[in-house]
Amino acid sequence: MTEQQPYRVVSRHPGFELRRYPAHLVAEMQIQASFTRAPIEAFRPLAAYLGGANRVRQPLGTAAPTTPAAGNSERIAMTVPVIQVEGERPGAYLIQFVMPVAFTTDILPEPVDPRVRIREVPAQLAAAMRFSGRWTEQAFSQRGTMLGRSVTAAGLQPTGAIRYARFDLPWKPWFLRRNEVVLPVVE
Repeated sequence: MTEQQPYRVVSRHPGFELRRYPAHLVAEMQIQASFTRAPIEAFRPLAAYLGGANRVRQPLGTAAPTTPAAGNSERIAMTVPVIQVEGERPGAYLIQFVMPVAFTTDILPEPVDPRVRIREVPAQLAAAMRFSGRWTEQAFSQRGTMLGRSVTAAGLQPTGAIRYARFDLPWKPWFLRRNEVVLPVVE
């Protein structure tokens, strides 16, 4: 079973729920491509990192150390969602794989590919809107706009870029896919 990024629902509002996300690690890659192409182009290097393209040459998606002691390992599945965030310039996107909770910066191996970066995302309060459907720029953009308006109407102040989250594999029928738009807000 795939591990899901943890969060705690703080409250529910019309059109979204307010969540508290703990600090977590991501493997991320900056991509210069269209909205649709960016996750496709980033998938292979990020998946390769999980598959063993790291300094210890050990797959993270199969057996990975849970403590610094050699030989102490457990089976770990890939974590969802896969996150896409608009970059600092047009046509640039940051694609992130959320790392399993069991990993810390002390035990997560360094990527071999210099384009893949490991980073800790601080704990945050965020508004989230869940929806099903296709992974089009239009679908995510429309939900992002709706979320931004709902957050403002609830008296909350956005504090960062909208994250587009995909929870399912590409071959899952589009009408069954779980997607989210997530917007960090001021505490």
